[in-house]
Amino acid sequence: MLIGIDLGTTNSLAACFRNGTVEIIPNRLGKTLTPSVVSVNEDSQVLIGETAREYGFLHPDRTARLFKRTMGTDKIYVLGEQSFRSEELSALVLRSLKEDAEIYLGEKIEEAIISVPAYFNDKQRRMTRTAGELAGLKVSRIINEPTASALAYGVGEKDIGECCMVLDLGGGTFDVTILDYYRNIIEVYAVAGDNSLGGEDFTTVLIDLFLKENGLALTDLDLGTFAEIYKNAEQCKCGFTAAGKLRICARVNGRDYESWIDPKQYEAACLNLLERLRHPIERSLKDARITLNDLDRIILVGGGTRLSLVRDYIRKMTGIYSEYSIDPETSVALGAAIAAAMKERNSEISEVILTDVCPFTLGTEVVTGDGDFMDELQYLPIIERNTVIPVSHTETVYTSKDNQTLVSIKVLQGESRIPSANLLIGRLNIEVPAGPKGQEAIEITYTYDVNSLLEVKAKVVSTGLEKTIIIQDEDNRITEEEALERMKRLEYLKQNPRENEENEYALLKADRVYEQADKEDRKRIETRRDLFEKALDQGTRLEIDVQRDRLLEILDKVENKDSGFLFS
Repeated sequence: MLIGIDLGTTNSLAACFRNGTVEIIPNRLGKTLTPSVVSVNEDSQVLIGETAREYGFLHPDRTARLFKRTMGTDKIYVLGEQSFRSEELSALVLRSLKEDAEIYLGEKIEEAIISVPAYFNDKQRRMTRTAGELAGLKVSRIINEPTASALAYGVGEKDIGECCMVLDLGGGTFDVTILDYYRNIIEVYAVAGDNSLGGEDFTTVLIDLFLKENGLALTDLDLGTFAEIYKNAEQCKCGFTAAGKLRICARVNGRDYESWIDPKQYEAACLNLLERLRHPIERSLKDARITLNDLDRIILVGGGTRLSLVRDYIRKMTGIYSEYSIDPETSVALGAAIAAAMKERNSEISEVILTDVCPFTLGTEVVTGDGDFMDELQYLPIIERNTVIPVSHTETVYTSKDNQTLVSIKVLQGESRIPSANLLIGRLNIEVPAGPKGQEAIEITYTYDVNSLLEVKAKVVSTGLEKTIIIQDEDNRITEEEALERMKRLEYLKQNPRENEENEYALLKADRVYEQADKEDRKRIETRRDLFEKALDQGTRLEIDVQRDRLLEILDKVENKDSGFLFS
């Protein structure tokens, strides 16, 4: 079976289409969302998801999160004795989702459609595909998150033409996509976004407010204290859907601190973040050559759109009431599952043709000018941003020097007129006959497909010599042998056994909540933890389950009492 996966910055999840409906696949803890968190404990066990997050509150130095934001970079995460790149950490999360799907569906899962932010560049998309391959999945398609959400919202289901704007504010990225449905085709008109703006930034604002009001600095905090403040700030942020002040509290260096945050105070502090939503919206409208009056719907997706201040800002800016009837954290996975069903030509779902666009301009560096002192390097666009793909464009360039015998074509991605300010994603060299400058013509053809694969072909007109490359960034180039070696490395890392996952999670949570609890609650936790550990050593499976549930019940009560936020 082909499944759909939303590989998110904060949380990830998988979905499938069967028996005429879309289903969210629960993880091993029976929950919808799997936190995109990876830890390595002292025994070199790899922990993933909720268990890793709990472990990370006590051991933040052995825990990685938000690694989607560094996808496609050289960032290395050191967890204990192990080191990982972003795509390797993502592969561990994907493999966990794959295993959960196999248990839930009762069959082997070997293929998936994985979603990415619409504004992900070519390198980030390739590394997402690599992560899937490292997890043992054939990635049949990379689908943009807003396009997937449009499918989940039933754009085009009524067979009525409509123009939609999808605003996707996830944990780490913000995407804007304008698309149009007409006669069974969903056509993307434009995409824009901000890869460094997401719900995590709204959490950071609360942390900054807490530190400022209490005269604290980040340097005053150890990793464990910061993790606790972060957890409380995240809970406080989610509580702003209700009226009243909310409290953030924490113990720093043996002293208790607290802050009461007013919603208006929080909104004022978030004003710069809210203003950053404006530019991608305006840019997408301009690129699509439409106005707000041309829109039939605005759809909100991503966990960040749960914030009422975000929804209110968008409504005031656009004058349009947005739709967010589907859980914003699951709509992408639901849409990816629908796309998977379409690819399998499932007879129970109407087939829709999906088009997409190239999110960035692709071009090359050229020399302009008539003499040595006037020569200037400029960017020559070959495929403009927001061009519908698949697409193939050709530009002709000429030799720039006398007796030149080699032309070096830099493959660039970006919007700056200055070549060096754009991203170099490849290079192709081709030989030309020596002669006066401007005599030899070279045709450069860029071909870009729906799987973000870029083919670059150069042809010398006078000799007919052709050279072609499939772009693969030099820093992240891996051979088939290297890919197999990396898969083998990930495969043999010690993972927490599936049958112990719930028990490991309960013990880690007990340790964390115990540290935060008062004397009376500590006694209750200790009693329940002892009974649970006794059951683990001597009890039956039923007794273990009963004692674990009772321990978690106590922990939830204690945590809710001292959860870090109270209503006034």
